[in-house]
Amino acid sequence: MPLIRFSFMSLILIALSACATKPPQPVVDYAPDYQFGQAKTFGLYALSGEVTGNSPNDLTDFQRDRIDEALKSALQQKGFTFVTQTADADLLLTWHLNMVDKTDVKTYNTSSYGVSAGYSRYNRYAMYNCYNCMNQTDVRVTEYTQGTFIIDMIDPARNASIWRSVTQSKLKEETIRDQAALDAAAARVLASFPVAGSDMLAP
Repeated sequence: MPLIRFSFMSLILIALSACATKPPQPVVDYAPDYQFGQAKTFGLYALSGEVTGNSPNDLTDFQRDRIDEALKSALQQKGFTFVTQTADADLLLTWHLNMVDKTDVKTYNTSSYGVSAGYSRYNRYAMYNCYNCMNQTDVRVTEYTQGTFIIDMIDPARNASIWRSVTQSKLKEETIRDQAALDAAAARVLASFPVAGSDMLAP
């Protein structure tokens, strides 16, 4: 019985661990009257000449280039064609990454057991007697960066966004350095965007 119980608890812990490490799902909204099937090409809004001022993202140029490449690749896999001349684009892609430093404080109550071998009145054969227990408070402080990643697809004719995806998660610095990780993240945040020539948005 103890072995069965241990195995069952192990399965629960594995399941909880899998849920905890599951990538965050993006929140998506879009203009219901837009005909997505008419869009087959896209460009970068940053190259349209409509963007002025300094970039608000605390990223280097090559880090922004990596994100651009990841998003371009994800859309090209959906059948869209990237054009360098934004005047020829059916849609313009733009994104923003907001980074905020945060502190996570968690408090745990742990027990310290006193050792008492042999017989006791309250626990006849226990090696550890609970009346010797002492509660201790364990405080763990974790500093992390929370990133909010926003993608907008802009219709040049309207000069307005017709599709938006928002993802919020703890940001790992190594992810921005890893092109393969960025490619996977871009495919995930654009998963519900329709393939080229289709009006069907994935759930």
